Amino acid sequence: MINIKEAVDSFTPWQEELYIHLHQHPELSMQEKETCDTIDAELTRLGYATQRIGGGVVGVLENGEGPAVLFRADIDGLPVKEATGLEYASTQTRTDTDGNEVPAMHACGHDFHISCALGAARIFAENREAWAGTYIALFQPGEETAAGARSMVADGLVDKIPAPAVALGQHVLAGPMRAGQVGTHAGAILSTGASVKVTLHGKGSHGSMPHLSIDPVVLAAAVVTRLQSVVAREINPFKMAVLTVGSIHAGSKSNIIPDTATLLINIRAYDMDVREQLLDGIKRTVTAECEAARAPQAPEFEIYDSYPLTNNDDATTAKVTQAFLAHFGEERVMDCGEVSASEDFSVIPDAFGIPYTYWGFGGFAEGAPTYPNHNPAFGPVLQPTLATGTEAAAVAALAWLARD
Repeated sequence: MINIKEAVDSFTPWQEELYIHLHQHPELSMQEKETCDTIDAELTRLGYATQRIGGGVVGVLENGEGPAVLFRADIDGLPVKEATGLEYASTQTRTDTDGNEVPAMHACGHDFHISCALGAARIFAENREAWAGTYIALFQPGEETAAGARSMVADGLVDKIPAPAVALGQHVLAGPMRAGQVGTHAGAILSTGASVKVTLHGKGSHGSMPHLSIDPVVLAAAVVTRLQSVVAREINPFKMAVLTVGSIHAGSKSNIIPDTATLLINIRAYDMDVREQLLDGIKRTVTAECEAARAPQAPEFEIYDSYPLTNNDDATTAKVTQAFLAHFGEERVMDCGEVSASEDFSVIPDAFGIPYTYWGFGGFAEGAPTYPNHNPAFGPVLQPTLATGTEAAAVAALAWLARD
């Protein structure tokens, strides 16, 4: 038997130093070269056989006969300017896909995910006598753009590593768990999601001559207002659905009516039929408003950042939950319920055709100010968050790998 807590406590200085380095050096999606170099070096030092696959890193540690367990961590940061006030805050800028220099921050906690996964990898490397089988530590790029898991699969992941029996993953969250707690949930836990870029076409004119224009700004305003009825009046109120217009861009000067306007829309749902209903509602509503405005050209739709539903296997979730209860105790384990965020994690186990479970762990202390993921002030407390995530990763995998 491995004393997981003692094992984690034994390397706390190393892990905290690693975490701070990662926090200070975030990289944007599908550009995580320095991050992958750090991960690869740590896994190699621990005795893992490593491969670079689809922009990510996979380390495999074989330890006799037994099942293979895959634990996945995502590794990318976000184009967000950090406002946590932490003494180790990121001051990095990175070049985005449009060639612009933008601030970068681990505003979604992927620095915790990497550090916890490397901590779990170290536990397995240093305690081989207590388990049997194969441990697969997978570090995935590009989660924030829904590109990374598909990139690894497209680069031959299924053929390049041992076939796992189960896949595991986790995410640090602002709630409902507090720091030191973990939360599991059987069935749908993370929503399916997608973004839609809508380009509206009008007819430009001088701002003093609106009668000679077809104003895409007014058209955009009508579209935004009308879209509010898709969820409110078309979706069954017992079904979860979110439709958010997160960006409107049109024009450059107050006295110029532009030719085009662009909307960026995001949707979430726990039901694939609802997802399709939302997409249909967007296209139908936008098209109708363009026709009403006499737009000279049909609107254009581009669907991107498409995320699958994360639907936890019942038996796998029950097994992990029982392992958590035995390790953490009832006061630190809860049912976290459904979370409206989305993930591409399930793309990997689905490619192997294996069951999976995905859980959350808390990052903010009881009574402390709490900021959601993707907020510039998202700064989970270092401990016990780091230790809890590391223990959870190891405990979950040991539910399959521990020697009898």
